[in-house]
Amino acid sequence: MQLNQLFKNNEKWVQERLAEDPLYFDKLSQGQTPEYLYIGCSDSRVTAEEIMGLVPGEIFVHRNIANMVVSIDLNAMSVINYAIDHLKVKHVIVCGHYYCGGVKAAMQSKDLGILNPWLRNIRDVYRTYRDELDTFINEDDKYNRLIELNVQEQCLNLIKTAAVQRAHKEWGLEVHGWVFDVKTGKLKDLHIDFKKLLEKIMEIYRIQ
Repeated sequence: MQLNQLFKNNEKWVQERLAEDPLYFDKLSQGQTPEYLYIGCSDSRVTAEEIMGLVPGEIFVHRNIANMVVSIDLNAMSVINYAIDHLKVKHVIVCGHYYCGGVKAAMQSKDLGILNPWLRNIRDVYRTYRDELDTFINEDDKYNRLIELNVQEQCLNLIKTAAVQRAHKEWGLEVHGWVFDVKTGKLKDLHIDFKKLLEKIMEIYRIQ
């Protein structure tokens, strides 16, 4: 596709929005009040607004390779703190997806250069849950389960942050772990029991 086509697509989109609501962009320019922060993968097949049927202004989005929440990643931490402290979002969603190239790369014994320290976080998830993952005979099943466990661990990383703990206490902010199935187009709620996972160790993460 030529770059000029992208501008033509944009013009068509503008006209469609204006046909629905002549004041659409005037309203859009007045600010945003999203209820959701979405942390997803940079994969080009997974677009946050589209898979949830939302429109611009309804969801605040951060994307990176394999939907990671890393405490020393200033980009992610800035997005999280802005969404919570300034936008006052009510829900934070970590959404992975099956057939994730980042997770698959982490399972391979290859030197991937600058990606090595990033993927090490996923390899640590594998190490933590190795006993469970090694029970899978089918590699695709193991791969998909690691994707789910990676979402779970990134949700736990969110809960460890002061911003999330404060918002949960003050207005009931909730953290959710989902997976998008690119084969079916459907979202899957993992229904993670955070209380059970953290009940024995939350005291070392709790920030007063």
